Amino acid sequence: MTATRSKHSRSKRPRSEPFSTQHSSAPSPRSRRSATSSVKPVRLAFPDLLSLGMLGLRTRKMRAVLSALGISIGVATMVIVTAIPASSHRALIEEISALGPNMLRVQPVPGQSKPVLLPEESVAMAGRIGPVTGVSAVANTNTEVQRSDLTSGEDFSSAGLSVLAARRDLLDVVGGTVLSGRFFSKADEQFPTAVLGYEAASRLGIGEISTDEPAPEIRVGRSWFTVIGILRSVPLAEELDVAVLTGWTAAKKALRFKGNPTVIYIMAGEDHLEDVRKVLPATVFPEQPGQVQVSRPSDALAAKRATQNSFSSLFLGLAGVALLVGGIGVANTMVISVLERRREIGLRRALGATRGHVRVQFFTESVALSLLGALAGTALGVLAAVGYATYQGWPSVIPLTSVVVGCLGAVAVGMVAGVYPSVRAARLPPTEALASA
Repeated sequence: MTATRSKHSRSKRPRSEPFSTQHSSAPSPRSRRSATSSVKPVRLAFPDLLSLGMLGLRTRKMRAVLSALGISIGVATMVIVTAIPASSHRALIEEISALGPNMLRVQPVPGQSKPVLLPEESVAMAGRIGPVTGVSAVANTNTEVQRSDLTSGEDFSSAGLSVLAARRDLLDVVGGTVLSGRFFSKADEQFPTAVLGYEAASRLGIGEISTDEPAPEIRVGRSWFTVIGILRSVPLAEELDVAVLTGWTAAKKALRFKGNPTVIYIMAGEDHLEDVRKVLPATVFPEQPGQVQVSRPSDALAAKRATQNSFSSLFLGLAGVALLVGGIGVANTMVISVLERRREIGLRRALGATRGHVRVQFFTESVALSLLGALAGTALGVLAAVGYATYQGWPSVIPLTSVVVGCLGAVAVGMVAGVYPSVRAARLPPTEALASA
């Protein structure tokens, strides 16, 4: 009886309790999958990302320097070829502003079968135009000049020199200055005196006019003229540099000059310069206005300087090629870096780094390499451009656009160059990377 009860009571005991208690702590496969899917990859902070990107550069310094060299050359070239023309242009603008950008030059149209002579009163007629602030003229006397140093017997070349009759107000209009001696005064222009252009004085062997020594003399036509001054170079009237200038009145007396001007120089207000330019032909030569041309010497000077800068686009193309070559060098360096650092990549992947972490690391390293090359190239280009401008006596101008474009271009090259190596590094399986290292 007692045995029967005890057996019955044992049969009533729930059998699932020990087993349910034993297995309740083990997660089901579904719960494991849900737990795994809820884990999010860790995002690298910017300082950590930058530290990882600079790791390869710090450990392989010489290779990094050589790889960044191509980028540096490209950016430096871009800065130099834009800064030097900008400095030259600024110097040109300042030079023209100092000389007078509002000067017009009137002369007969060249190449005519019959020489055209401007009326003698054309200078005064041009001065009556309202906005005109100054007018002067020179005239070709078609006379030869020569000089012989009688002491040494040495002959000086006068080939290519012209003898021009000049008005006393010529230098005020053309912006000329005297290097040595003096220009014509009211008394000087009455007598056979001469003022030499800068190149003419050199060809005639006259270096300086001194009050302590007798003034040199030159033979103009059949008359002897005393040299009283030498001019500096006149950029807006280059024909004066190779000219022997005589007084207007003295040329009429000694050289049979009839008073017809060859070239008229006119100063006018900049706001009315084009209006004056339109009416000048009919004003100075009413009978044949079509035989007169009006030019602006400052435009010719600017065009001359522009031809010196015509190679800027070529050098910019070379700078682009240098950037491209530098980008190829960066890509090559990064690919080799991936192959050499397979063990590092596999270890990082084994420790939990995702493909994105590896990809971003090598991409950042490529961009950092290009950026360092861009900064070094910018510094090199700025120093070279400033040094050259200082040597030439120009104001130093560094276009901000070229610096920004150069740096952004280098970064873009680095980004493109880093795409393939970073993707290749991210695709390396951890086990394969560790096994092949």
